[in-house]
Amino acid sequence: IASLSCRTIIYKGLFTAPQLSGFYRDLSNSEFDSAVAVVHQRYSTNTFPSWELAQPFRYLAHNGEINTLRGNLNHIRSRESSLQSDLLGSDIQKTLPIINENGSDSSCLDNILEHLVSAGRSIPHAMLMLVPEAWGDKYPMGPDLRGFFEYHAGMMEPWDGPAAIAFSDGTQTGALLDRNGLRPARYTVTKNGLIVFASETGVLEIPENEIVDKGALRPGEIILIDFNEKRLLKNGEVKTLCARKQPYRRWVDENRISLRGFYSDVSVIKPDMENLLFTQRLFGYTREDLQMILDPMATTGQEPVGSMGTDSPLAVLSEKNQLLFNYFKQLFAQVTNPPIDPVREELVMSLMTFIGNPGNILSEIPQNSRLIKLQHPVLANEDLNRIRELNIKGFRSVSIPIGFPAKGDGQALENAISDMCDRAEKAIANGITLIILSDRNLPENQAPIPALLAVSAVNRRLVMAGVRTSSGIIVETGEAREVMHIALLLGYGATAVNPYFAFETIAAMVIKKQFSKNLGIAEAIEKYIKALCKGLLKTMSKMGISTLRSYRSAQVFQIVGLNRNVVSTYFTGTASDVEGIGLDEIAAEANERYHHAKNPPPTSPAVLSSGGHYRQRSDGERHLWTSASVSTLQQAARTNNYRLFKKYTKLINDQSQKQSTLRGLFSFKKTTAVPIDEVEPVENILKRFVTGAMSFGSISKEAHETIAIAMNRVKGKSNSGEGGEDPIRYQPLENGDSRSSAIKQVASGRFGVTAEYLVSAKELQIKIAQGAKPGEGGQLPGHKVNEEIARVRHSTPGVTLISPPPHHDIYSIEDLAQLIFDLKNINPDARVSVKLVSETGVGTVAAGVAKAHADVVLISGYDGGTGASPLSSIRHAGAPWELGLAETQQTLLLNKLRSRIRIQVDGQIKTGRDVVIGALLGAEEFGFATSILVTMGCVLMRKCHKNTCPVGVA
Repeated sequence: IASLSCRTIIYKGLFTAPQLSGFYRDLSNSEFDSAVAVVHQRYSTNTFPSWELAQPFRYLAHNGEINTLRGNLNHIRSRESSLQSDLLGSDIQKTLPIINENGSDSSCLDNILEHLVSAGRSIPHAMLMLVPEAWGDKYPMGPDLRGFFEYHAGMMEPWDGPAAIAFSDGTQTGALLDRNGLRPARYTVTKNGLIVFASETGVLEIPENEIVDKGALRPGEIILIDFNEKRLLKNGEVKTLCARKQPYRRWVDENRISLRGFYSDVSVIKPDMENLLFTQRLFGYTREDLQMILDPMATTGQEPVGSMGTDSPLAVLSEKNQLLFNYFKQLFAQVTNPPIDPVREELVMSLMTFIGNPGNILSEIPQNSRLIKLQHPVLANEDLNRIRELNIKGFRSVSIPIGFPAKGDGQALENAISDMCDRAEKAIANGITLIILSDRNLPENQAPIPALLAVSAVNRRLVMAGVRTSSGIIVETGEAREVMHIALLLGYGATAVNPYFAFETIAAMVIKKQFSKNLGIAEAIEKYIKALCKGLLKTMSKMGISTLRSYRSAQVFQIVGLNRNVVSTYFTGTASDVEGIGLDEIAAEANERYHHAKNPPPTSPAVLSSGGHYRQRSDGERHLWTSASVSTLQQAARTNNYRLFKKYTKLINDQSQKQSTLRGLFSFKKTTAVPIDEVEPVENILKRFVTGAMSFGSISKEAHETIAIAMNRVKGKSNSGEGGEDPIRYQPLENGDSRSSAIKQVASGRFGVTAEYLVSAKELQIKIAQGAKPGEGGQLPGHKVNEEIARVRHSTPGVTLISPPPHHDIYSIEDLAQLIFDLKNINPDARVSVKLVSETGVGTVAAGVAKAHADVVLISGYDGGTGASPLSSIRHAGAPWELGLAETQQTLLLNKLRSRIRIQVDGQIKTGRDVVIGALLGAEEFGFATSILVTMGCVLMRKCHKNTCPVGVA
């Protein structure tokens, strides 16, 4: 039922605007009169179009996307058991569940807004609770308004994401913009009292002399029309009225408990040196963790950086022991909503969080603000001890061990998880408000339950019981040590995390002088925490999420390699396209680590295993690029020896089929061969080949020009990357060769993008995301920006060049369509392509790209190369191209869009077998990058980001 209101009527359907009045005859009646009309017209971008999901809904029309939907739904569901309302009384039970989870993100937001308004809040008050502006300590704001937002922050996490919202209950109508201002929102007021709010000025033809006021909403602003008072209230007045309804500031000041003094006593950490190696093996530490993860984090306060992508197996295909964290991949925003720049937009981002029971969201009493306030979710050991020892009414804690019988199977693990969840639920029933899940000091006969499995199981149980918001969940774990680990624990329900053994390991490294710099324990741990916090902000920002409170329980990940039972039971609602291991295998991996700790290898009892994921090591993870495959390809290319090339392809294909890639699991059906003269000729196949986007600056001038000349000779296409191109290259050489890249990339930094650059292209590529670091921008360090690079990029030598995570002229699919239109106008002869990265849901985005009139969509795999990227992104962001390509092909076919657009794919494509599988999954064109560099001499030292390439390729 669209609406039963006595004040508003809702007309909706799968129409274009001109069709609406023809279907609903009321709208053609000249006697039909209304004080307000809310109209919404957009094509669906992140959901499939359907009649019931057409907008407006009962209270709002929403242009945008709620990036934190899963977490919002979990939090609302868990609050339902505590809801009480004087206005609704016993009828409140009839309103449950509050949200119809089968709806779209916009309809779910409308559901909760309807509930808050029905329980007595004014519609602007409710909107400011749900979509608050940024209000952190650095944000300029009056104390009363800050008190209003902080009071409600403990009760309701933001529904975060780009949003321009028009809302109405029939007596008040208004509009609101999200905290980042990521949607256009403009208004016009005329002399006769007409007020027009729309995404663009000029929706109605209004003579300029009739306009008395016009403007645009800024980030976080609201306007309101009150029909009873017959007046327009602007941002300041609306918020002042809401903020002074109750003494919110005083309530917060009197009741909030702030945990301060971080790092003050860090130096008291005294690692147990005798059992250090045992515990490191128990939690799966490797030398790579110490040297490539902890060292740079503790010495620089930054995430570690790497290059050249990843060519090691997915966790589910690996023969090495894997932590459960490694079966998850980060999701990220692309096209339909933008990622956020966590450095330059730090003002609107927040890691602040609260611990405690926020009470009933339908009441307004001082006790609702009695919460512990944390500036960030990474707890030092003394912070956790301080919380444990709190002797304040309403803050009782209990520690629940997360272990299961060593050598136990999946059933033993399941029983231990069930017992753990039972204890947590009973603890809350007994008034406990702080649950600490701990794997510290487990009994000798127990192995740790993977921390992610433990926290997700407990969080899920408490949500389903309707008591999750009654207690905070703190994870005290020795397993977590890198950004992705902390992000996953928070994303599946943890309120805060104490990575106690990472601190102990860092302290031990300081004592043993294993760091690359001289550090004290306190300084090293402080920098490590700082690096974790920076990494968390970056991980959140990839998905366009601004606040940790929204990120918690949002489950913005996809799973690759866990079976259906594990996903549906413990990670409900998380996307999972391919199955894999179950509880038996998870228990076996935990037992293997336990056995390895108890019985270290006799050949190296005092040394951790190498790991070998980021760099090839003899005892480490398998890699597709080995010294043998690199040298064989180079010899084959230099001598034009097909026999050697077949040896190379056999090396790659054999390794791939040894469970290294998803495509390696495919086998071709045997059938009758067709004559070779019936096969598409080589000259035509070569036209389908392109090179990956590698900018001048990330690779050398000589390498960049060599690629362009070679691809032009074979009638393929080279890609300039995002660094522009020297105009002298547009002129042919004396021998007829051309150094001009056929594909000119347009990225977020727009470096080197001129009219001459654009008209010289055969294809213009809009780079939305990059496989090795989707949702992030690019950066060319200042030491690599010499005079020539600066001239080509129209910048200054020695100055670091930054490409922001989003295109600041592409915040929506309509913005993308506008850029495509502009590019086709400046170069009508060029194709326009859009580069996306594989993830669950990329098919729907690709459908939007097709509707925006792009000619080509590129699906990049997560494992593609890069000149520089955080290691957490290289390993944990994005999905295999096999999944994204198959989804894109099927989605475009389902929506009858496949004939409009060509599909291209890239990401560690090395052999003809890879090309054929890509074609079978739907691709018509194929990109090569790393293999091109190897052919020219690259030896995969993975030092591109340091500008120390030993062979001059980078």
